[in-house]
Amino acid sequence: MVKDDPTKFSRLPSSEQILGISFFQGTLQQACCRAREGGLTVAPSGPGMANDLVACDEYSHSLQQADLRLLDSGFVSLWSRIFFKKNLFRISGLTFLKEYLAKTNWKSETSIWVMPNKKQGHANIEWLKSEFDYKVPLDCFYIAPQYSRTGKIIDKELLGLIKKKKPDNIFIQLGGGVQERLGLHIKKSCSPALSILCTGAALAFFSGQQAKIPSWADKFFLGWLFRCMDQPKIFVPRYLKAFRLGYLLFKYGRKLPVN
Repeated sequence: MVKDDPTKFSRLPSSEQILGISFFQGTLQQACCRAREGGLTVAPSGPGMANDLVACDEYSHSLQQADLRLLDSGFVSLWSRIFFKKNLFRISGLTFLKEYLAKTNWKSETSIWVMPNKKQGHANIEWLKSEFDYKVPLDCFYIAPQYSRTGKIIDKELLGLIKKKKPDNIFIQLGGGVQERLGLHIKKSCSPALSILCTGAALAFFSGQQAKIPSWADKFFLGWLFRCMDQPKIFVPRYLKAFRLGYLLFKYGRKLPVN
């Protein structure tokens, strides 16, 4: 495996605990450097934490076992600012992936791309080709099966591909609640030098498979609005359920929610 030699960090620059999860509080550049050292990177969404943090023990365990946890949720960031009197530095999965890809050495690094379906997957790899002049090898393109909604995830076929290709990175472009559990499965079974990146369906935003979110909208925590306007039947109910996150924050604050 070949990577650029980023600045090494013996530990994260700083972190802040919310709902029992210690979120990274360094800069975007530091986050990218840390992720390139290897391990599991997650960017849990507000709706994901609202529903899965209590309902799915394996999801909660995945977040706690991650090596880098990015604060993607604008709701949590605003909550902390108002009730904890603490301004937390938010790095969305979208912003992180954009920066990580921009700093990727496409000639020397190898990657495996885990996609939810063929349509979205092919659109994503076409975007990578047009944006970076990088053609994803067919044997590094993996369509994920239908994983279970709860519990542990085991994918022997994917593990076999990883052990055969020995990639530097694995980009998991699946929905929240699933990708974190898959990421932990990979982390437990593969080299610690492998960078496992769980950034939701961030590539789909770039490739046009999901709503285009301008940088200013992401900065001001309005990505949810663009998604709701683009696909209201899917995302309006999802974000309405996310209001439960407010209840969890009221009740538990910095502590891990329990069943």
